[in-house]
Amino acid sequence: MEQADKPISVLLVDDHTLFRSGIKSLLTRNAEFQVVGEAADGVEGIKRAQQLQPDVILLDLNMPGMSGVETLQLILQDCPDSAVVMLTVSEDAQDLSVALKAGASGYLLKNIDTDYLIRAIRRAAAGETVVAEAMTGKLVAQLQGGAPAASELDKLTPREKQIIACLAQGESNKSIARTLDLAESTVKIHVQNVLKKLNLSSRVQAAVYAVEHRLQADR
Repeated sequence: MEQADKPISVLLVDDHTLFRSGIKSLLTRNAEFQVVGEAADGVEGIKRAQQLQPDVILLDLNMPGMSGVETLQLILQDCPDSAVVMLTVSEDAQDLSVALKAGASGYLLKNIDTDYLIRAIRRAAAGETVVAEAMTGKLVAQLQGGAPAASELDKLTPREKQIIACLAQGESNKSIARTLDLAESTVKIHVQNVLKKLNLSSRVQAAVYAVEHRLQADR
């Protein structure tokens, strides 16, 4: 109940001032969100993220100087609890794949509608992975080229395979617990075990791995 009263803090990192102003205006009209800062480039974005430790960071992919992916990687070193969502005009599947593998919590296009953006920020803050609907098919096509590495998959128990398949659907620990009828604390332990066994550093990387190896949730 206490958590519901606390606004979701958001940092905007984009080199287009007008675009930042539009997003800020949109979010400040909703009491659920609080725009705590803005940055016009990657270097400034990293500094602001370190100072503010926001719940969600909306980060442009293509900026002058430091790229969005470089900025993302450096931000996550100091702000591991922040959900970094790429907000871009690029519909390139390679850009999407690189961003998710680098640890982005989501990949949204700048032409999405207002309601979709609001829902996406809310989901990212809850620990879910958010990918623009227009990019989902491209992600699967991009990642399905490789054959499964049997030796790695054999490390996982049947339950852990269910967990990682749920991660590929962008589900939060709470959602997975509900789906599989488990305690949320148990799901958290399973996720940690999956990351350790597969030598991955984030649940987003685990989700990408599951898509690459065509793991599907057995419901």
